[in-house]
Amino acid sequence: MIFNTDNVLDGFGNRKIAKEEIYGKHSANERRLDMSMKKPTSQRVVITQQDPVAIITLNRPEKLNAIDDLMRIDLVEAVDWASQEDAIRAIVLTGTGKAFCAGGDIAAMRERLDAPVGSVAMNGWKRQRRTHHAITMLHGLAKPTIAAVNGPAAGLGADLALCCDFVVASEKAMFTMSYLLRGLIPDGGGMYFLPRRVGLARAKELIFSGRRVLAEEALSIGMIENIVPPEKLLDDAIDTAGRMTVGSPNSLALAKSIMDQSLELSIEEVFALGCQAQAICYTTDEHRDAVTAFLDKSKK
Repeated sequence: MIFNTDNVLDGFGNRKIAKEEIYGKHSANERRLDMSMKKPTSQRVVITQQDPVAIITLNRPEKLNAIDDLMRIDLVEAVDWASQEDAIRAIVLTGTGKAFCAGGDIAAMRERLDAPVGSVAMNGWKRQRRTHHAITMLHGLAKPTIAAVNGPAAGLGADLALCCDFVVASEKAMFTMSYLLRGLIPDGGGMYFLPRRVGLARAKELIFSGRRVLAEEALSIGMIENIVPPEKLLDDAIDTAGRMTVGSPNSLALAKSIMDQSLELSIEEVFALGCQAQAICYTTDEHRDAVTAFLDKSKK
């Protein structure tokens, strides 16, 4: 039996509970098998499925889905589950209520102000590493990811949206890189993802000013891919996911892994990685089956 560990944390926001309390008397192999098959059931990050699409929903509407330590852990667990579940071909990330994500939880900022000065830096460093782990997991997922932005996406919330492969926004969506207004710098990948979407000068303007960007402007500057009415947002995101999963999942994973590096690589390096990836594709059942089916069809 696996016990609920939601509220048991150490001083840095990590789960802290005795192994025997979590795992009972099962063997290590039984535990690994059991855990690999279980979908996370957190109330803060809710997972639903529609055919091959996992819908991961940030679910703290009373806090505008602001990310605290517990939600950060749950988000990592949700993405990890979706990455390992073969039946899942794509992920849609969205929020409950009127906001997508208001960024980091202000309560954590208040705690930081009250913490002993000598502990602030290391506690912050560890929290940053957990944040970066969540973002890189989502960005590096070997499956298409679509952010369905239903409302304001501020600070870390904007970073969460921008780290996805595609961003679909409701007409009520709003984006703001509000970090500098809080005396901080973008720490969720915004300084990496935003310039790649809108260009360096525009990214600087949005980050330095911290101004709000409504959905129509976001579309016009290439920050997002589509705008839809609020009631059609999730359907459109799921439809986008479906269109991105018509081909081989293995080929997609390999292509995505190369394309995500392509702006930092020379053409020779892209070709070299492509050669290796294509050699793998040649050996897959998907490629053999597709070629066989095409040749059989051409004979008729």
